[in-house]
Amino acid sequence: MKTSKQNPHWQVVAASVCGTSHMKTKQLCQDAHHWQLLPGNVLVAAAADGAGSASQGKVGAMVAVETAIESLSLRDITRDSLADDETVRSLLTEALLAAKKAVEDEAAACQKQPQDLATTLIIAIASPEMVAAAQIGDGMAVAKDHLGNLLALTIPDNGEYINETTFLTSPGALETAQMRLWRETIVNIGLLTDGLQMLALNMVVSEPHKPFFFPLFDFVKNAEDQAEAKEQLVKFLSSERITQRTDDDLTLIIGSFNHL
Repeated sequence: MKTSKQNPHWQVVAASVCGTSHMKTKQLCQDAHHWQLLPGNVLVAAAADGAGSASQGKVGAMVAVETAIESLSLRDITRDSLADDETVRSLLTEALLAAKKAVEDEAAACQKQPQDLATTLIIAIASPEMVAAAQIGDGMAVAKDHLGNLLALTIPDNGEYINETTFLTSPGALETAQMRLWRETIVNIGLLTDGLQMLALNMVVSEPHKPFFFPLFDFVKNAEDQAEAKEQLVKFLSSERITQRTDDDLTLIIGSFNHL
């Protein structure tokens, strides 16, 4: 599909790919993502990483992202309603709650325990004037404004120990959720699961790594064919440059707003 560049609009390219460790053991990719463009140039996006220790982690991740985006898409979100901070926080909280309930309901339907569908979840809402994100678990959400400032909206929640994180189904998960709202002229957003965070985050100062994000933002901005762009993103995530640094499943959602 060719995308028109006549009007201001979001361009989004997203992919989830199986990590080399899962490919070796013939496991499914435990990551999932979903996004939707709402009227008024409002973008909603979600990414999730099913726990490797959870027997149905993939199912949990898929249910979480689909429910979160459905929850937001069914609300009458407008640029005007997003001007109110409390409304934005309420929308994100409701989406987290809906995703948590859906995962728990799916577990019950499958005669499983909620922890069998354990998953992280990152949700973002973006318009040309603002961006907000909520996160339970690891991974991160970033945004870039029109001046080139790159902000980590969320950072990985790795718990007290390395490789430990909070999941949507963990006790008290919603109380641990990160939430941040940034009111600026937004040009780009990015969501990624923990497989990429070593490449995308300067761990010393907990800041997003510009050399990782800026070329990807330019790539999405200049993409003319969405299917071809997704194919290129999958190739990038599967490339030796990436797989030499991480063997985990990888999800990346990149959005670029063309303000004209």
